[in-house]
Amino acid sequence: MAAPPNDVFKLGFVGAGNLAESITRGVIKSAVLPATSIRTTHRRAERRSLFASFGCRILETNAQVVEDSDVVIISVKPQIVKQVLTELKPFFTKDKLIVSIAAGIKMKDIKECAGKSRIIRVMPNTPSAVGQAASVFCMGETATKKDEERVAKLFGAVGKVWTAEEKYFDAITGLSGSGPAYIYLAIEALADGGVAAGLTRDLALGLASQTVLGAAAMVNQTGKHPGQLKDAVTSPAGTTIAGIRELEKGAFRASLINAVVAATDRCRELSQS
Repeated sequence: MAAPPNDVFKLGFVGAGNLAESITRGVIKSAVLPATSIRTTHRRAERRSLFASFGCRILETNAQVVEDSDVVIISVKPQIVKQVLTELKPFFTKDKLIVSIAAGIKMKDIKECAGKSRIIRVMPNTPSAVGQAASVFCMGETATKKDEERVAKLFGAVGKVWTAEEKYFDAITGLSGSGPAYIYLAIEALADGGVAAGLTRDLALGLASQTVLGAAAMVNQTGKHPGQLKDAVTSPAGTTIAGIRELEKGAFRASLINAVVAATDRCRELSQS
């Protein structure tokens, strides 16, 4: 049985969507916090029931969630973050830490809407649902070392965590925030290629997804540059170089680069609106 966590605090979610669910599952599974330390609310009964099934405390309003929490994760849609923060401003006392996971919402806007609360901004991504998130966070001016440790533990429960300055967050959103969708397209395309070459759909999809998983693990675990790993698979006049030649004809790498830049530009537009 896991030892009880040393730092038990009350964690509240304003917004009980998929990311909140993934973080909650990871936090409980990793014993970062007991389920009884987590609280939220939602207008839909099925979402309230889901979080209740984890053992979380279900409250009636977002204001109650904020009042009864030490750390408040803002996980509503970016379009309504400012409205929600403004409505909850009276409840964000100086002892509350606000953690925003809303794409494109800058800390200065959060501070303006919420008042003087301590703030940390985090950009996670959807693989948090399977404990493989890539999360990046940056600290607000008044956030403390203890705040940093708590956020690192919370998001470390659902994947890997990095820190970066806020000026990089649009690019982070364009890469790791939107990036899973690019990889899903690649997996689908690889599987389609397998089907075109004569494989059954199930086998092709299984091979494609496991190949991407294995290749990513090779990069993460060996520490070798992707180009070096690519060269190790590429024999002279072999099958792999023939495939790579076709990818280069189709500007595969340039298309991925352009996708990240386009998503970054769009995030900048949204953050200025």
